[in-house]
Amino acid sequence: MVNRRTVLSAAGLLLALLLPPLATALGKPDLVTLGTQIAIYAIAAASLDLLIGYTGLSSFGHAAFFGLGGYTVGILAFHAAGEPIFGLLPGATEAWIVWPLAILTAATAALAIGALSLRTEGVSFIMITLAFAEMFFFLFVSLKTYGGDDGLGFRRRSGLPGIAPRDDVAFYYICLAALAAVLFLFSRLVRSRFGQVLQGIRQNPRRMAAIGLSTYRYKLAAFTIAGAGAGLSGALHANLLRFVSPDMLHWTMSGDFMIMVVLGGAGSLVGPVIGAAAMVLLQSWLAQWTEHWMIVMGPILVLVVLFARRGILGWLR
Repeated sequence: MVNRRTVLSAAGLLLALLLPPLATALGKPDLVTLGTQIAIYAIAAASLDLLIGYTGLSSFGHAAFFGLGGYTVGILAFHAAGEPIFGLLPGATEAWIVWPLAILTAATAALAIGALSLRTEGVSFIMITLAFAEMFFFLFVSLKTYGGDDGLGFRRRSGLPGIAPRDDVAFYYICLAALAAVLFLFSRLVRSRFGQVLQGIRQNPRRMAAIGLSTYRYKLAAFTIAGAGAGLSGALHANLLRFVSPDMLHWTMSGDFMIMVVLGGAGSLVGPVIGAAAMVLLQSWLAQWTEHWMIVMGPILVLVVLFARRGILGWLR
């Protein structure tokens, strides 16, 4: 017998695959851009859920890795059209070079930040991750070469063989494929021995340490993987807008990712995707009525927390 979860997952996948032709039939091509934004944010939210839902780490600095991934794309595109980086390294616009570098940059930063932050717990951990994110935010504000407060724009998206960079439909399917790959990797990860240890750390870290497991190393590995996922999301977001700015690293962006996880349902792979879709669609719809859309979004989030303790996914189940 087919359960409700399978039906809902199949319906969501079918809708995602058919979104471009449906948008064309309805005469609303902007729905493709909206779907692309949902897929990109879903990658970042899913990577944050690896920390919140599976490891029990409430990081408030996830936007740092999101922004670093985006700025890697923007800076390499900037130098591809001008002088080499430090007069030595040429820029690049090829996706097979730029995107892995964005992931590597974000993962390296996550490794360094996590190595220090994970020596603390609770509120101290939240505040130190927030502090690191704000440090990166003010760093890029001060870099006038790359636009400073105004941000940095570039003309073309990262190129892939046989795909036109300006084709919004093709880029949508690229982002959808990236989301599917991330969800598949995370599903294998959380079902592995490594994932079981992470869930054990979330439930009782002292017991896991008592049986001889180095909880610090496991948490650091999870933190690094989550940072890599956010870096990929940031790289795709930069390509979507062909623009990067310090706002990508601001604490409010970390808050948005947290809202997506809570809204959809923490501790599940599908929950952050649902949360990202709900957040983007609500924001788009409410913004048509008022620029102060967060005044309405706030009570909605409170109602979800009060009456759907496991988010929208828990309510659907």
